[in-house]
Amino acid sequence: MIELELRGFRILPGYLGAGRQAALVAALRDIVAQAPLFAPVTPSGKAMSVRMTSAGRFGWVPGPSGYRYAEAHPQGQAWPAIPDAVLNIWRDLVSDARDPDCCLLNYYGEGARMGLHQDRDEADFSWPVLSVSLGDEGLLRVGNTARGGSTVSHWLRSGDVVVMGGAARLTYHGVDRIRFGSSTLLPKGGRINLTCRVVE
Repeated sequence: MIELELRGFRILPGYLGAGRQAALVAALRDIVAQAPLFAPVTPSGKAMSVRMTSAGRFGWVPGPSGYRYAEAHPQGQAWPAIPDAVLNIWRDLVSDARDPDCCLLNYYGEGARMGLHQDRDEADFSWPVLSVSLGDEGLLRVGNTARGGSTVSHWLRSGDVVVMGGAARLTYHGVDRIRFGSSTLLPKGGRINLTCRVVE
């Protein structure tokens, strides 16, 4: 498999074949059935264009002072377990000795985007963040470890996996836009992005 490197991000194009992508989407439907997608609201009161939910010991939720990890969905129920189909990717590319505490599921519908941000609310930055793309193509933008400066971009396609670790663990990154309808994996279109993290 050909690997790409983008400012320290390890990109594995087509890591998941069509069969594994379909099986993974089926497993994710079970997650959404137990922990429905919700639209986060920023501390400033603005609704994000991305909808989200989580699996694992912790999930990512909005609060009055910002985002945080929590042990329960905003509706009060515990998060469902991370599917084996996701854990197998983590164990293959990151570690078979320590599983992630959180699998964040972001759904990008038509017009959705994610601004440049750092993943920095975890306790130990020595663990990478694993990112899995499913469905429509998304334009990943990668910046620097501090705000500002030049950025580079790369189109992520369904089945691509990214490992953000080492010196790139705290690099700013985001998704500028998606090519809505570019994939047939999700019947109604859109993009799913999974990010697995060690929280504690």
